[in-house]
Amino acid sequence: MSLYKDLTLPNGVRYSQPIGLFIDNQWVASSSGKTFETVNPSTEEPIVSVYEADEHDVDKAVSAAKEAMKTWRDVPGEEKAQKMIKLSFLVRENLKLLASVEAADSGKPYETNSKGDIESVANYLVYCAGFADKLHGKMIPIAKDRYAITKRYPLVVGQIIPWNYPLSMASWKFCPALACGCTIVIKSSELTPLSLLVFADLVKKAGFPSGVFNVVSGFGASAGNRIAEHPDLDKVAFTGSTATGQKVMKSATSNLKHVSLECGGKSPLLVFDDADLEQAAKWASFGMMYNSGQNCTANSRILVQDTVYDKFIDLFKVEITKSWIVGNVFDEKATLGPVISKGQYDKIKRYITKGKEEGAKMILGEEREQLNSLPDKGYFIPPTVFIDCKQDMTIVQEEIFGPVVAISKFSTDHEAVEKANDSIYGLAAMVFSQNFQRVQTIADQLEAGSIYLNSSNDEDIRVPFGGFKMSGIGKELGEDAIDLYTETKSFYMNVGHRI
Repeated sequence: MSLYKDLTLPNGVRYSQPIGLFIDNQWVASSSGKTFETVNPSTEEPIVSVYEADEHDVDKAVSAAKEAMKTWRDVPGEEKAQKMIKLSFLVRENLKLLASVEAADSGKPYETNSKGDIESVANYLVYCAGFADKLHGKMIPIAKDRYAITKRYPLVVGQIIPWNYPLSMASWKFCPALACGCTIVIKSSELTPLSLLVFADLVKKAGFPSGVFNVVSGFGASAGNRIAEHPDLDKVAFTGSTATGQKVMKSATSNLKHVSLECGGKSPLLVFDDADLEQAAKWASFGMMYNSGQNCTANSRILVQDTVYDKFIDLFKVEITKSWIVGNVFDEKATLGPVISKGQYDKIKRYITKGKEEGAKMILGEEREQLNSLPDKGYFIPPTVFIDCKQDMTIVQEEIFGPVVAISKFSTDHEAVEKANDSIYGLAAMVFSQNFQRVQTIADQLEAGSIYLNSSNDEDIRVPFGGFKMSGIGKELGEDAIDLYTETKSFYMNVGHRI
């Protein structure tokens, strides 16, 4: 029985797609023999079926990771770093393949989205490799003849990945974990399993030992929940919806494992009357529509000072119309692909209907039959812009996760901050003003983990990323990510030998 399937992608790329579970450096079928189908959201056509992991398969993967930890934790940091560097080279060598697979599986435009996402994986591997031999503890003086030292120890970790950035979001977790000497069981989204499976072959090729990196494809209710509750995992890292994050955190109490969560967002973008309005419109357009709005930090709430409200909307409308071309992901001109699935498509359409019913004014966004430019098939939703929105409207309060933005107005700085913070979420916020004092004052008051000043969604792998409130726990990226994947042990040293 072959655990590979020969495929030809819409752009002509031919390759062998792994369809099994990657456990202990081997491809295996699932215990139940069940498979599930992944669909190209641009065409609504099936791509391939892969094996579906259940609780028993997660147990096998965790056993492999736990066994591997016995030797992997003692491998010198320099050797771990070398393997990570080699893996980064393999990612670059296979960039076209990985980007093509991800474009087909997730609906990302190949040229403007998926290639950049895969490049970021290679970059982050290199960045985190630099920490592998620098996981220092501390020496803490206590008294003349007493001191303490601390050491950092790796963890056996479970990681649960979302569908909106399949390999990129996975790298935010596995890169620092590998650098710290952790062993990993990672579950992809059932909507986008393919690129992580291809990547697993590269991990083996890079020379990582058996059991260090294990991949299971499956559903949250079975495989995901088993990872969260598993008694032999020291930590679970999750990215996804806030509702699912709450379930993960509850399940993790089974053995009080470490938990880090990156959950939902409803990020406000504030435009003040002294802003460069053209730049604000460009950044607001990019920060909202990139990846079809399927981005937890998308600036889906735009708050504009009343004195420049109409001018900003005119500029924003032009920018949206000019910049975002809906089309098939392998069309070089396309900048906006489909949303991920029929379920997501229907959910977004319901939000659009709700916006109209609650009195918001739609100035962009039409039904499919009214836009000849939309492809005949695929889960495509054009950029949709509502204006004159009120604070209590559903489209203002709830995360839509699609190319739909709600624009409101404010009069004073105080009102802007109050409206911006009126949310259960606190992942990101954006401020546009050319007055430095105003920018800094407003930014200090915003309840969000990442504040973009005169930009939007231009994060960097060297800078910590994570949310406030219901947007999550813990910081990924930067040096902070290393702290997520180690446990500190304290040693008290009494050199005086007297009580």
